[in-house]
Amino acid sequence: MEKVYRRLVLDRPFLTLLLLLALGLVAVTQVGKTRLDASSDALLLQGDPDLAFFRETASHYDSNEFLVLTWRPGVPLLSEKSLGPLRALAEELGDIEGVRGVTTLLDVPLLESPPLDLLDIARADSLPTLRDPGVDRFLALRELTTSPIYRNLLASEDGDLTAVQVNLEPDTEAEQLLDERSELRQQAAQDALDAAGLARLDAVEAEYDAASARYSSNRSRLVADVREVASRYRDHAEIFVGGVPMIAADMLAFVQSDLVTFGTAIIFIMAIVLLVIFRDWRWVVAPILNCALTATLMLGLLAALDWRMSVISSNFVAVLLIITLSLSIHLVVRYRELEWREPSMSRSERAAATARLMVTPCFYTALTTIVAFSSLVVAKIQPVIDFGWMMTVGIVVGFAMTFLMVPALMAVLPEQTRGESRASEQAMTTRFAVWVAHHGSAVFGTTLLLTALTIYGITQLKVENRFIDYFKESTEIYQGMVLLDEKLGGTIPLDIVLFAPGETAPSDSESALQAPAESTGDIGFDDDFFGDDPFAESNDPFASNDSDSGPSYWFTLQGRRILDQAHDIVEAREESGKVMSLSTAFEVLDGLFGSKLGSIELALIENSMPDNVAETLVNPYFAPGVDEARISVRVMETSESLRRDSFLKTLRQTLVDELDIEPDQIRFTGLLVLYNNVLQSLFSSQILTLGAVFAAIGVMFWVLFRSLSLALLALAPNLLAAGMVLGAMGILGIPLDIMTITIAAIVVGIGVDDCIHYIHRFRTEFAKDGDYHAAMYRSHGSIGRAMYYTTLTICVGFSLLTLSNFTPSLYFGLLTMAAMIAAVAGALLLLPKLILAFRPLGPEGL
Repeated sequence: MEKVYRRLVLDRPFLTLLLLLALGLVAVTQVGKTRLDASSDALLLQGDPDLAFFRETASHYDSNEFLVLTWRPGVPLLSEKSLGPLRALAEELGDIEGVRGVTTLLDVPLLESPPLDLLDIARADSLPTLRDPGVDRFLALRELTTSPIYRNLLASEDGDLTAVQVNLEPDTEAEQLLDERSELRQQAAQDALDAAGLARLDAVEAEYDAASARYSSNRSRLVADVREVASRYRDHAEIFVGGVPMIAADMLAFVQSDLVTFGTAIIFIMAIVLLVIFRDWRWVVAPILNCALTATLMLGLLAALDWRMSVISSNFVAVLLIITLSLSIHLVVRYRELEWREPSMSRSERAAATARLMVTPCFYTALTTIVAFSSLVVAKIQPVIDFGWMMTVGIVVGFAMTFLMVPALMAVLPEQTRGESRASEQAMTTRFAVWVAHHGSAVFGTTLLLTALTIYGITQLKVENRFIDYFKESTEIYQGMVLLDEKLGGTIPLDIVLFAPGETAPSDSESALQAPAESTGDIGFDDDFFGDDPFAESNDPFASNDSDSGPSYWFTLQGRRILDQAHDIVEAREESGKVMSLSTAFEVLDGLFGSKLGSIELALIENSMPDNVAETLVNPYFAPGVDEARISVRVMETSESLRRDSFLKTLRQTLVDELDIEPDQIRFTGLLVLYNNVLQSLFSSQILTLGAVFAAIGVMFWVLFRSLSLALLALAPNLLAAGMVLGAMGILGIPLDIMTITIAAIVVGIGVDDCIHYIHRFRTEFAKDGDYHAAMYRSHGSIGRAMYYTTLTICVGFSLLTLSNFTPSLYFGLLTMAAMIAAVAGALLLLPKLILAFRPLGPEGL
């Protein structure tokens, strides 16, 4: 193999480099097609039953995605100087392609300006709005700021701020493909598809991928168009844009910016660090060119395959950069050793010797790193799965490129005059060896202390995901979310769906309670107003209200009691912002009626409301075909007490207990539920599978080192490094979420590399004289320098990420630096001390 490698690569180094550069140029032509996928579907749990219910519920209530613009003018909110530009803004927003409609305070029905009674409302074809001439704006402002419907949703309580809701057109083609794909996947999982069915599944997968890419692109464009329109009206009001599509678009924009800006800056800074370390331009060109070409090849491959990155899997470029740089530096350090020890060797012979000496440890480091990232493949989140596969392919490409390009460059780059001392290069790593030799108890003591802190920190880890924490306070999206939470009722939607019980007929006691409110004489209805008796008994509790079967359960006194109680329980939670339901409508109409609504009035609301009133008060919270009621909650994204999983579980149990209903009569849905499911799945699939990953790596260590004791000793620093990073996250309050969960795999991948290289070199040095201490000093002075240089270069380069406005990028930079430091410290301090203490290679002198 060595002869073949030398003949193909090193005997014709210029040809090898020319072919690699040509391959890189081909990849460059594809890089422009690389796509980032920011669709919400990319961040959902595959096979999640709550996802199917979410889509079903959305179809019942015709709820689609929307953006929210805040409008805070410097003049009175309902003055013409405010309403005129607001009207123009709404018209421009409505003309944007992909916008289904725009709702402002100009469009909502006014029930109390002046107050109407139920008969007026029922008989009216439409109700007045602020667009109508002659509307009393003083009364309208009071209604907007005090009504349970509009207060803190459409207008702030202090009357200086309103919301503009931009409803987005759904992508029906993508939705249909998604439904078909889900059904076919379910059948495939049950082995119920024949060859034609499997072929159709493959076709639908491809069609949906294309539709999803188009959807993501259109959403990004639409958000940009909305922002552009809003920017033209900022002279009239303070405007912020918010909403879930906005969060996704901003995450995508920040990731794209960081990839370009910080990716370029990191490579530039690392080149400077390498120049300072090696003081030889050859060892700047070789590693940096190898890293750049490897990243280009991978990006070109992803583009050619239409393998889209997400905000999660986009980190693979940075991690691939770390691994490729590490491999390159190990080869460079080995080559430099041979330069000093074998000055008579030709460049080609020295390059061949370097490749021969380093291929085994580098191969095993690549293999064990692949095993570490394979833990991501078992996740049920597509971007996390993609990250695992991208890293697997990337490591293979990086390994191949390193052993093709770096030795070829070594063979052609001219040598510099040797004369500088190597003492300064060895000084730092030699200090580590001295510390291990003379202060071993301190190493063990520090390890025990760090272990205790690690255990404590891991117990403090939170599995959480507050989107507002992804952005710095100076960004528009952060300020917009804060304003929405503080003034307009919250950001993240949660829906609570209540199902009617089997029986709908009210009991005698309920009828007695109805009596005071049932008298039609109180509101002057004639007998023909409702036509047939609205309380005619029905044997079908889920009958449509278009028939004469009687009122829905939720428009009876018993149903209303349940709704009111549930509404109050949800609203009392600190994490809840604006809460809307049929109970809200009942409360408003109670005020118009003058007392609590009775059975007839409730039936009137169900059947006889004008369209614009029903669209505001009834339709968003009631699905007559299935007799279910919906409580819509805006959860406070800025709430410090928000713990999604605990909040959902506690609230559900409270509702079941206090409402005295069956557990299957209530179900939660919405993005809050879906993203919480993602987080809980990631925790169980990633953190809990780390044990299996370490077991697999331990077996590989055993095969590589052919010593169980040495394999176990090599695992110890890796366990500590991974634990330290996770423990530091717990102590610092950095939560595990969809962005940081992959750091565990990254830590393991980095840590195993250092340990394999160190032990491989230690065994070689120990075989020379059988002296553990001498072998340690020589190992620190050789392979230890490569590990130290890699850590220093990457830490300096990745420190730039702390300047990012996107907090996950900042965390990624900090945690990567921590992982590198923990890994090299474990390999240069703890691992050699364990080897000296347990002597796994046998007695000295043999």
